[in-house]
Amino acid sequence: MRARVLIAMSGGVDSSVAAFLLREQGYEVLGVTMDLTPPEGRGSSPCGGTEAAVAARRVCDALGIPHLVVDYREAMWREVIEPFAREYRRGRTPNPCLECNRRLKFGRLLALARGLGCSYLATGHYARIVASGGRHGLAVAEDRRKDQSYFLYSLPREDLASLLFPLGVLRKGEVQRTAELLRLPVGVGESQDICFAPRGGYRRLVRDTLGPPPPGPIVAVDGRTLGRHDGIDAFTVGQRRGLGISAPEPLYVVAVEARENRVVVGPKEALYAGGLRAARVNLLADSWPVRGRAKIRYRKQAAPCSLRVVADGLEILFDTPQEAVTPGQAVVVYDGDLVVGGGVIEGRLDV
Repeated sequence: MRARVLIAMSGGVDSSVAAFLLREQGYEVLGVTMDLTPPEGRGSSPCGGTEAAVAARRVCDALGIPHLVVDYREAMWREVIEPFAREYRRGRTPNPCLECNRRLKFGRLLALARGLGCSYLATGHYARIVASGGRHGLAVAEDRRKDQSYFLYSLPREDLASLLFPLGVLRKGEVQRTAELLRLPVGVGESQDICFAPRGGYRRLVRDTLGPPPPGPIVAVDGRTLGRHDGIDAFTVGQRRGLGISAPEPLYVVAVEARENRVVVGPKEALYAGGLRAARVNLLADSWPVRGRAKIRYRKQAAPCSLRVVADGLEILFDTPQEAVTPGQAVVVYDGDLVVGGGVIEGRLDV
């Protein structure tokens, strides 16, 4: 019997080509689209709404594979969007794609796949699953420019053997050419960083969800009050524009302190930190290495560092100070091409 695979489909190029490749490899393929549409008036969801479902159905019909839609609207709101808003109100900068992956795409969908008798769950992510000594690991994609392993660090290690990433060995150009040659009826563009944010941006979403925040001071790193803000949820570490204050030199957000309800600003050199503390860590290898490379944001280069396991997580010390270490963002540790694991940044270390 052919192994059965459930593949998450958005109707876009990547997941559509991934479904085609799996079919050509001899799998019995079932397509699924998550309906993630937020409640009316509370944003949009181009990576999981009605448009995505219609586009995915067209592709599945063209490939001759079944397609189903699952209603995860409440789960998306409760497990991704509301926590996102609460984190911003706490003065942090969360990455909702990480939670969507962990809880929905590789949480609920993997459970659904197993319930449907599928041996695997597949997606159009650019990453690779590698096996050695009977254990499975997560590795970067062949196309380093499109690599998405950063977003997958929080997956349980025991689930890796049940995942397939057909695009991990391809380059984006090859995927696009394949879709064109097959004339696949794709209809959805690539997802945005915060796909559910309404036209007013994430700030409007946070305030619609939690109500207006209290105003407070904007202070310099030496404690001087420079101005006022109308809510800390409008600020993130590294931000320069929209501070609403004037100064003889460019100022950047150095810290967002929720307890004191204040925003701390300073010169660019104040953004650099020698290390960080991470909590809620997830290990995808046998152990944490003493040395590795760590990435503090998706678009940043992984930087050489030393690691130290502590009671509540990890301490990471960089060989070269890093700019804008931001609480709420993920830090992901690499050993060569392998993802060792990662965690959520709790704060900077000045060493």
